[in-house]
Amino acid sequence: MSLTQSYKFHVGGKDGWVVTPSENYNHWAERNRFQVNDTLFFKYKKGADSVLLVTREDYFSCNTTNPILSLKDGDSTFTFDRSGPFFFISGISDNCNKGQKLIVVVMAVRHKHSPSPSTSPATPPVPSSPSPPTTNPPVESPEPSDAPSDLDAPAPVPSQQQKSGSVGLVCSTWLVLGFSTWVSVVTLGSY
Repeated sequence: MSLTQSYKFHVGGKDGWVVTPSENYNHWAERNRFQVNDTLFFKYKKGADSVLLVTREDYFSCNTTNPILSLKDGDSTFTFDRSGPFFFISGISDNCNKGQKLIVVVMAVRHKHSPSPSTSPATPPVPSSPSPPTTNPPVESPEPSDAPSDLDAPAPVPSQQQKSGSVGLVCSTWLVLGFSTWVSVVTLGSY
């Protein structure tokens, strides 16, 4: 059994859902990671504005005439029920044209499981003859699949320690392989 934690995000922070927030809504969304079951809270004056969930096309054209969902109560919440992009605009098209709109990308659901041999990551190639290591190892193309793609979901942001650790591991691996190859060449050359 696994437990997941959901979060409530206040759109616009202390400003709420307004025409000119202190931070652009999409910049705010890019700084956050949204998951299925997380909730957006929109605070605005009831009767003076609304929030519309719309298609991608209606988002970019600020079309308020055909919303998927309309939130009008002033203290509106929206819970993400799937991964992928969600497009929100003000119910007043002029406000939308002034930038009162938001795109949220919800990360794909990840299920923990042990990898099978067909899904385990490829190991870097080991040189078969004494030659210096290349700086860019060959990259294998992934096999085509009918499974849903996670390409539209943002990748989690690794911490600085993880970033430098990964680079160090790759550099160390190639350093050891290169040194081993050099020692082999020098040793063979002395016979």
